[in-house]
Amino acid sequence: MLGGTGEARELAAALHERDIQVISSLAGRVRDPRLPVGEVRIGGFGGPARLAEWLADEGIDAVVDATHPFAERISFSAADAARAAGVPSIMLRRPGWASRPGWHWVSDLAEAAVRIESLGKRVFLTTGRQGLAAFAESPLWFLVRCVDPPDPPMPARTHLVLDRGPYSVDGELALMRAHRVDVLVTKDSGGPLTVAKLDAAERLGLPVVVVRRPDIPDISVVETASHVLGWLTRAVPPSTPTPDG
Repeated sequence: MLGGTGEARELAAALHERDIQVISSLAGRVRDPRLPVGEVRIGGFGGPARLAEWLADEGIDAVVDATHPFAERISFSAADAARAAGVPSIMLRRPGWASRPGWHWVSDLAEAAVRIESLGKRVFLTTGRQGLAAFAESPLWFLVRCVDPPDPPMPARTHLVLDRGPYSVDGELALMRAHRVDVLVTKDSGGPLTVAKLDAAERLGLPVVVVRRPDIPDISVVETASHVLGWLTRAVPPSTPTPDG
């Protein structure tokens, strides 16, 4: 299972309870990740061909892509590798957020950097530590929040906050007010872990710039761990333990 998300940890725990062996693979981009139960592998594979070889060498029966909705490259690599190795695969992808009044949808971070110029002067940037280069030339002031310190380039006028969710609405309100934020930038990550910032922005009447999710590979997609468990019952060969025993 390609993991790193709360959904991946939930699924790993469910599989462990059913005595189904699962190897959770994490990209290793977060310094101190929350680890799932069971076996964990950290680091990349070196591309689809190497991943396909690893799947064959390890005798993997099924691949579950439970990565972040914006982990586009690994998702396409995993789908290609599973096809090459003849291993069934599925994507566990949490639903995106429903649009709200005051939201401005953009295709990528570069478009977000242009859009904010007409919306505010003090930006709460919550798009993660990668991709900050898209805002490096902006004259605006940025409150940047991420789990680990980002690499340069970064906007010249930046206040950095290192923190990890989940967050509370009250906490987000206090943070935005303290820094006089007048526009929020985020990705359509979905899920409850970071939704508090959206609620806080709505209460404050702030515009929100939301980056749309990238395209996904041509494989089956489900939204919950229970759906994956049902799929495994059908997809895994009979000789391999399944949720039905």
